[in-house]
Order: sequence, then structure tokens, then C-alpha cells
Amino acid sequence: MSLIFTKAPTHLLRHYSVLSPMKTNRCSHGRAQATPLRELARPAFTLVELLVVIAIIGSLVGLLLPAVQAAREAARRLSCQNNLRQLGLALHNFEVAKRVYPPSREWNGDPNSDARVWSAQTRLLPFVEDLALGAEVARNLDNSYDTATLIDGSTLISSLRIPVLLCPTEKNDRPLIDGSERHYPLNYGVNMGTWLVFDPTTRAGGDGAFQVNGKLKAAHFIDGLSKTLAFSEVKAYTSYRRNADLAYFQAPTSPTAIDAYGGDEKPEGAHTEWVDGKSNQTGFTTVFSPNTFVPITIGGKLVDGDWTNRREGTDTTKPTLAAVTSRSHHTGIVSSAFMDGSVRSTASGIDGILWKSLSTRAGNENLSGDY
Repeated sequence: MSLIFTKAPTHLLRHYSVLSPMKTNRCSHGRAQATPLRELARPAFTLVELLVVIAIIGSLVGLLLPAVQAAREAARRLSCQNNLRQLGLALHNFEVAKRVYPPSREWNGDPNSDARVWSAQTRLLPFVEDLALGAEVARNLDNSYDTATLIDGSTLISSLRIPVLLCPTEKNDRPLIDGSERHYPLNYGVNMGTWLVFDPTTRAGGDGAFQVNGKLKAAHFIDGLSKTLAFSEVKAYTSYRRNADLAYFQAPTSPTAIDAYGGDEKPEGAHTEWVDGKSNQTGFTTVFSPNTFVPITIGGKLVDGDWTNRREGTDTTKPTLAAVTSRSHHTGIVSSAFMDGSVRSTASGIDGILWKSLSTRAGNENLSGDY
């Protein structure tokens, strides 16, 4: 009986070579040398090792994320303060050119007049390298800011977004649309003083750096330009109450007293119109320290907000008393510019008396140290 050998199919040889526990190689001496299968296997992570790596990466991200966020906030704060520096420089250049500081707005005695009621911020535009828009504002000072347009006849000036008036941290960087009116908010209010903003019966303004019909000069700032606030941050779309129409009374010492004064409710209505010279839109007062929570009733709920007894220029007898608080989205501070152009971060916990002293131009307060 003879045996017949045939060649095995190639696919079977490949199959059995994989399944065989050892692979035979020839060494330099010609002897067969076996290689363990585990040395031929491709190296890989085990599930446990993979989970450990993921956990480490997660921990690193958790450690780095606050640092990244802090760096971003520092950059935004720096940009915010740069805006204030530009406004401070514009204010200085305005005074050099006009020999007076701009008014908060003007008023001709007619509560129904819209003439020359534009804000101080609009009057500074030619001095922040926006000559074209500044010229458009100057051309429209005798017209209502609600309907004033650019030279094209269709673009409302009030609808324009002005970057130098907006803080990068502002969460409500969006236009206000109210019927045919189009407005854009702002984040830097002018210093209207400690409480009384305007008395229409005497035409007297407040004790701050800006006044209705104001023509203040550097000589009026007895306390010193470096110790008097010019601008400070405000939050866009702040809710407020207005037109309580009370007779003059002393400023409250507690924010919880404000709501009892009453007035019309205006949800998210303050600091929404950069063209409007009223204190509830483009100003602030120092009744309360920065970022103080001032509870007012809006829609049956208590929210943080402002209060204005009567908006300046809208009545011939009622005084404008205003608790319009400086606020920001920066944690624990607001950024402020002084009349000499310097810019500082002011802590939310600043002493209330000191904060008021910084807003008066001629209070003869003795200020020293850091603030």
C-alpha cells in the first residue's frame, strides 16, 4: 500500500499557523527556535488602564478650566477698562476743545420737547475717533433721538451699536425694539451725584460730575479731578420703577426702603438707550455701593433694580431723585473712570460714605488711601 502526499491548501496553512501555540524560527546555528504567541500579539491598553487615563485627563481639564476662565475674564476686564480710558480721554479732549464738560442732557423747560435731550455719551463721539457719527449726532441735536437718522435717511442713530460703550462681559448685548423705535444699550453711565439729579423749579442740578444743562469747568471740581468719578459700569436691561412723583426727601440708607416709594414698573427698561440723556438710561448715582442688590417689585416679584422719582425734563415741578446703582458682570468689582482719565476697579464692598464722596465734585471730603 502506497501513501500519497498532497500539498495542503494555502488558507488551511494560514489557519493552522495562527492557531499553533509556537512559531518556529531558525537561529544562526540552524536550530529551530520557538517564539511564544504572546510576543507576537499586538500591545494594547486594558479597560482598566483606559479608564485610569480618562480619569486623569478629566482631572487635568477640571484643574485647567478655572484657570482658562480666569484668564478670559482678565482679558475682558482689561478690554472694559480700555473702553473707560477712551471715554476718559474723550472727556478731557472735549473740555480742552469746548472749555466746559458736556451736560448730561439739555432741557428748554418744555416737558414735551425732544430738542437737545441727547446724552453726554453721544456728545463725546467725535473725541473717540468717531467723527462721522459725531457729526450726525450734532446735525440732529434739535431732533428727537427716537427718529433721527444717518445721512442715508433710513438708519436710526439710536439703533447703532457703539463698541466703546459696551463691556465685553455684558450678557444682554442686543438691540431693544419697541414698535418703530430701535435702541441699543450701554454699560458706562455718567456720574449724576449722590441722590438729587435735577430740580426743575430752580433748574439746579445735582452734586455729581454731570448735570442737566451743565456747563461745568475743571475749576468747579474742588475735590480734585482725580478724586471725582466720571463714569462707572451699569448693567444693560436693568429693571426699574419711575415717576413716583414724590416731594423732595432725603436719600434712603437701606436698599429695602426703595420699593415702598412706588412708581410705574419698567421691566428690563433701564440702560437700554445710549442716546437718552436721562439718568435711568445713561447715568448712575451713589445712593448705594456698587453691585448692591436693591429689591423692587416687578410683575409681583422682587428683582434687583433702580428707582427714579421723576425722569428729568418730563415735569416742571417734580424733582428727579434717583437710586441708579453702578453694577457689572465682573465678580466683586465695577470698573470706573475718574475725571482725570484714570481708571480703577472698585470693590463691591467699598464703604458707602466713601463711594458717595467719590461722586461729589465739591464735597470737601478728606479722601486718602486706596479706593
